Amino acid sequence: MPARRVKPSLYISVDIEADGPIPGPYSMLSLGAAVAGTQDADGFTAADPERQSFYRELRPIGEEFVPEALAVSGLDRDRLLSDGAEPAAALAEFSTWVREVAVGAQPVMCGYPASYDWMFLYWYLIRFTGASPFGHSGCLDMKTLYATKARLPLRAVAKGTMPRELLSRRRHTHHALDDAIEQAELFANLMAWPGSSQ
Repeated sequence: MPARRVKPSLYISVDIEADGPIPGPYSMLSLGAAVAGTQDADGFTAADPERQSFYRELRPIGEEFVPEALAVSGLDRDRLLSDGAEPAAALAEFSTWVREVAVGAQPVMCGYPASYDWMFLYWYLIRFTGASPFGHSGCLDMKTLYATKARLPLRAVAKGTMPRELLSRRRHTHHALDDAIEQAELFANLMAWPGSSQ
């Protein structure tokens, strides 16, 4: 039987800022994304994460918020209530952008850690557009990737424990686009890293 042709993966670093711990009662306030690179049968090729990026600030979907969560991003919730993009429009634009940058490849969301960002992103995509360009499982967690390559328990991993050469030189600002770009660089470094020799 002939081998099935597998499309390359296009990795998209995503970061979101939200005003609480879970989507639904709480709102995703901003969404940043940057193309990190492509992986095919010949290996991984890093992209310039500033070249193809996406950013939107969203109107909150409810009245509940956790002040400490809101303070992390520094976003003004009152301003977003009047000036933020409608979630349905913003997520439709994001889905279109993902499909355009991923022509000929399968898009994969990557994050550090991916669990929180994926939870909000996937919920918003299904709730407001009815579909996800990543499917239901097109998600890769950079923290798990590092733990596996470093041969460490997942709970022992933090950016501060990583070799300095893996980290982006950019600051983590809690602005969704800044952080998506920073994490795209971390992802490219992790993909090129051979791992721990221990």
